[in-house]
Amino acid sequence: MALGKVPGQGGDAELDEEGIFAEINITPLTDIFLVLLIIFMVTSSVIADAGARSGLRVNLPKGATKEVNPGSKDLTVAIGSDGKMMVDGKLVDGTELARLLAEAKGKDSSTQIIVHADEATAHGRVVQVMELAKTAGLSRLAISTRKAR
Repeated sequence: MALGKVPGQGGDAELDEEGIFAEINITPLTDIFLVLLIIFMVTSSVIADAGARSGLRVNLPKGATKEVNPGSKDLTVAIGSDGKMMVDGKLVDGTELARLLAEAKGKDSSTQIIVHADEATAHGRVVQVMELAKTAGLSRLAISTRKAR
């Protein structure tokens, strides 16, 4: 806050020279808000990336198996409860998924396909994705689960 004298305030000549005004400088406040905004934007994107690599939030079924850490060459296919499939955050259909699986096979034949299916997904949809992977020549398949308590 800045304090200073404003001439011309009041009727007394002595007060005219000694008037006080207050001014709020919002520049530092704006700087703080912008820094906080940037911090929240960066952390929210990191938190979003920490979830499914496929871009679709699913309610995984419970299971007690070994941990599978997806590598850079692995392909994660998310299947929502409505049966929609996503790969790398993009909605795909069966034809597009078959093309992506064939590309993955072409890059590296040991690519692992991780099926990240919602608990309410129809079993047939999961089998369809697995069959597309086998047709493309990929034999390493994994199904994501959450820890059983």
